[in-house]
Amino acid sequence: MQEKKYKRTTVTSALPYANGGVHIGHLAGVYVPADIYVRYLRLKKQEVLFIGGSDEHGVPITLRARNEGITPQDVVDRYHTMIKKSFEEFGISFDVYSRTTSKTHHQFAADFFRKLYDEGKLTEVTTTQLYDEEAKQFLADRYVTGECPHCHNENAYGDQCEKCGRDLSPTELINPKSTISGSTPVLKDTKNWYLPLNKYQEWLKQWILEGHKEWRSNVYGQCKSWLDMDLQPRAMTRDLDWGIPVPIEGVEGKVLYVWFDAPIGYISNTKELCESNPERWGTWQKWWQDEDTRLVHFIGKDNIVFHCIIFPVMMKAHGGYIMPDNVPANEFLNLEDNKISTSKNWAVWLHEYLVDLPGKQDVLRYVLTANAPETKDNNFTWRDFQERNNNELVAVYGNFVNRALQLTKKYWGGVVPACGELTPVDQQALDEFKDVKEKVEALLDNFKFRDAQKEAMNLARIGNRYITECEPWKVWKTDPKRVETILYISLQLVANLAIAFEPFLPFSSRRLREMINIDTFEWGQLGHTDILKPGHQLAEPALLFEKIEDEVIAAQLKKLEDTKKANEAANYKAKEIKPVVDFADFEKLDIRVGRVKHCEKVKKADKLLKFTIDDGSGSDRTILSGIAKFYKPEELIGRDVLFIANLAPRTIKGIESQGMILSAENFDGNLSVTTLDREVKPGSQVM
Repeated sequence: MQEKKYKRTTVTSALPYANGGVHIGHLAGVYVPADIYVRYLRLKKQEVLFIGGSDEHGVPITLRARNEGITPQDVVDRYHTMIKKSFEEFGISFDVYSRTTSKTHHQFAADFFRKLYDEGKLTEVTTTQLYDEEAKQFLADRYVTGECPHCHNENAYGDQCEKCGRDLSPTELINPKSTISGSTPVLKDTKNWYLPLNKYQEWLKQWILEGHKEWRSNVYGQCKSWLDMDLQPRAMTRDLDWGIPVPIEGVEGKVLYVWFDAPIGYISNTKELCESNPERWGTWQKWWQDEDTRLVHFIGKDNIVFHCIIFPVMMKAHGGYIMPDNVPANEFLNLEDNKISTSKNWAVWLHEYLVDLPGKQDVLRYVLTANAPETKDNNFTWRDFQERNNNELVAVYGNFVNRALQLTKKYWGGVVPACGELTPVDQQALDEFKDVKEKVEALLDNFKFRDAQKEAMNLARIGNRYITECEPWKVWKTDPKRVETILYISLQLVANLAIAFEPFLPFSSRRLREMINIDTFEWGQLGHTDILKPGHQLAEPALLFEKIEDEVIAAQLKKLEDTKKANEAANYKAKEIKPVVDFADFEKLDIRVGRVKHCEKVKKADKLLKFTIDDGSGSDRTILSGIAKFYKPEELIGRDVLFIANLAPRTIKGIESQGMILSAENFDGNLSVTTLDREVKPGSQVM
């Protein structure tokens, strides 16, 4: 089948949820790949629209607002501003970034729903849900807590138990409670409107399974697994007070389901842009209803079902809309071998990154693309971040650019020299990069951004090898004309690097264009060997990248370690109390105060410290304690500690231990020796 030629491309990126900031997982999974693709199309002078916006409805936002004592609008205003600024700072070049609380979106989504309703495309379904009689409202899943029927965690939510990980429904909970009033909810009938996905199953099978076998295997596979089962109708309205009111007369306390209204935000944001500048963008219909427009969704794997099944069914049921041509969804990015978690603050937040590493947007873009989770989950580590910056951006790309520009400044005053007669070495270098355009282009067209970036970096490797082999600093003494050719070819490679890296590293590409004194490039120039003409004056060279030192990385690792400790402290639950003992049994223990006279490590025993204790008897006592991981011996000398004096002696590592020093175990496993807050004579009993 011959591939269809489109006049333009509509690119969407998943709307980030305005309940928190944006982290590196979002950037790697959705926004950097989308931005790379859009920048590439723009360089090719293709007509493209890049749509973004904040998703601002749903239960989590109402929960945060309730917890903070503010309104849901206050919450989304805060995070919409933060998210938008983060994207701008990292060069995510949206043509429009709007929000689902806008008037345009509310009206558009309501009209979209109403058309489906009026044409009988939705079904009315009555279900039984939990209802808070005190608050007089139906309870969304997260507004209900209770005992998990599986692990008996008493604080499970109505949609999931965070202790055992089981998915739940609110009616499964034992002793459910409303988080709004604390009362016990009752079951009550409610009606909502459902999208009958089952009626579109055969169309979906034909459209996806037969028509889009070129989609990424993770996307195609997830769609197939859904379509191999019987699709069920899905609710498009919810019983909530935050969202777009259901546009049906006599219906109160119901809003459009967030997953119905959010993808419509792509269209309403387009409408908002087009109405603000119709001369530039035309009508919104051109971007969403014209068969000559190609639609591409960039999302994470958790959104595949919504963008490949539910949203297409919505548009099919409505009529008149084009279907997505591709949905290049990524897998997940982990952080230091652990799943990124916003609730646990286990993330690298974009709004914090540039405070800690100012001016290093492109370093993060480069590393996230190099580790892009295109086919499987991948991992971000700060050590890898440092190594890729120092060993690739600095030592390969930056090094080649600096060598070429500094040598030109030294020998030709920063003016591009003419190219003389080519040697076999010159021809080899030219041959090595002449097909770079075709290679990078083929990879970008197929959404293989990680491999495309590798090909771009290969240009710098070719350049470094060429300069090293030619040794212009030596040749200059005997054959200045030869150096002209070496520098000419090197500078053409530099110009090619600026073009090839423009979609990936826009900030450094701009700085490089400034250094070679060129305002703009076009994609068609990539691979050419005459981009910089002889006599062209270059600007002052400067370092393109800088080395990242160990202390910078150590600070980031410490921040994560502090987060981990804070999470452990928050989740700590004291061990269960041991069985009750009689007071007479307790009285059998003789707990006394002892002063540490000497302390040392026990040889060939990593955990043991040997204490010499003044126990008040006039004779010293030896006690072994397994706390060497937590104290240096010299820290304990002179302290008053508590020990059990009448414990039967034990021989450990050939040393007789005459008692037990008492320690408390912290939530993180650390042991702390029990001491006194005022001076007490050795041998004193604990009563």
